[in-house]
Amino acid sequence: MINTLVLFMLFLSRQASAYVKHENVKNNLLHAEIIEMDTLLFDVAFNQYDAAAFRRIISEDVEFYDDRYGLNVSNDNKIKSLIGKQTRSIKVTRKLNSCTIDKLGDFGAVQLGEHTFYSNDIPQVKGKFIHIWERKNKDWKLKRVVSYEHKPFEP
Repeated sequence: MINTLVLFMLFLSRQASAYVKHENVKNNLLHAEIIEMDTLLFDVAFNQYDAAAFRRIISEDVEFYDDRYGLNVSNDNKIKSLIGKQTRSIKVTRKLNSCTIDKLGDFGAVQLGEHTFYSNDIPQVKGKFIHIWERKNKDWKLKRVVSYEHKPFEP
């Protein structure tokens, strides 16, 4: 009886270990995918003013909440604003400082982070953000954005 109990406990331990390993692999893959999307969103679409990339990443019904400007739901205005940056004399870029990423059931993922915005390569503003990413088939779309706690950059 004790031998059976020990074997059963070993079996359960092995199953639990396999499950944890599988979940870690899935979480690592999710993290890599969202970091790739973050890179596309900012390093390509925002920093390089690539409106086509921006359109591919942003959901048609995106909602953008900002502690300075409130709610903006118009995707067209965002794209027009992005394209308009090409004519500015100041180069505005964004760098990711840190983030965490968690799964949101079958819907997608949530990314919480902190970033810094630069003007002509000089850090200006630090802020926090929450991105809700929706997975549609194999594509990721940025569905909701909350941008908050914007403060002047302090080294």
